[in-house]
Amino acid sequence: MTATSELGTSDLRTIARRALVCLDLTNLDDACDADAIDVLCGRAQTRHGSVAAVCVWPRFVAQARAKLAHTGVHVATVVNFPTGEEPIEGVVAATKAALADGADEIDMVVPWKRFMAGDEAAVTEAVRAVKAACGAAPLKAILETGEIGDEALIGVAAMRALDGGADFLKTSTGKVPVNATPRAAEILLDAIARSDAPAGFKAAGGVRTVAEAGVYLALADRIMGPGWAGPKHFRIGASSLLDALLAALEGEDVDEEEDGY
Repeated sequence: MTATSELGTSDLRTIARRALVCLDLTNLDDACDADAIDVLCGRAQTRHGSVAAVCVWPRFVAQARAKLAHTGVHVATVVNFPTGEEPIEGVVAATKAALADGADEIDMVVPWKRFMAGDEAAVTEAVRAVKAACGAAPLKAILETGEIGDEALIGVAAMRALDGGADFLKTSTGKVPVNATPRAAEILLDAIARSDAPAGFKAAGGVRTVAEAGVYLALADRIMGPGWAGPKHFRIGASSLLDALLAALEGEDVDEEEDGY
């Protein structure tokens, strides 16, 4: 299937332009090395503009910070990742270390397994502790919605994370069978809309095509209103999506079945 089979070239270019500046260009592969981080940071600035952030393992934060100094591209990293089961003291320490290395944003997996076992307060308490360590740095709470599964429980987890002070609700780690889905996104966006918190939303894992990015942008436009879905409030975490966005901006034919993380 080609990119123009369902959406026109102009529509795809509009989506791509919006999505590019909201992209968290990500490499959380187990085999990631310093050379891969150099490549990632090099791709973060394009002739059509820069991505919002790169998201890397904590051990690569200082390298990414040096590569992206003065570019305006933020450096994000992950803590309590990917299982969400680390002791909170260690998660807080890792957060502080990442910030000291130059991280601008922290993506934290909430203790979703404890939540699923009935401990709703665990989400709020963990988010609150890590947010205290973050200070002004944005904290994205990864709920692992595909593992929670139940729609009502996803909504509860979202509210508990917001209660703890999360700056973003993020769907997934990208490391489980079911990651971002439009329905999960809708639930998280609804939670944000109903709360008093000025929180943002991040779809992560499995967003590979321009059309898929457009689905999440359209949901944000419908629920939060036109103009809300900019990099301050809306992110897409992906690695392979950038190629599809650039192809659309260049007016090239895009394979909408392209594989990628």
